[in-house]
Amino acid sequence: MNLSEVMVAATVTLGVVGTSYAAFNTDALTDRAQTVAGVATCRAVDQAVLAYVAAHDAPPKRIADLRPYLRGDISGYRLVQGRAAGPGCPAAG
Repeated sequence: MNLSEVMVAATVTLGVVGTSYAAFNTDALTDRAQTVAGVATCRAVDQAVLAYVAAHDAPPKRIADLRPYLRGDISGYRLVQGRAAGPGCPAAG
């Protein structure tokens, strides 16, 4: 075997080992999934605004007013002209 063949074989082996470790490191994957799942989406916040309006016949004044209508962290959102603004929301145009 040439030295270059040994290096290629070692690189492939290390790549497979690294990938396998990432795939079997379920604690890290589970923690990340729970963190992402714990954050509300822009669409969910907009739907909560609609639910709030249906229940109160008025738009919410603060993002905190939507807390009973959502699960997850909504601290990154705000209300702009009655719609959600924040992560994942389209830019107001």
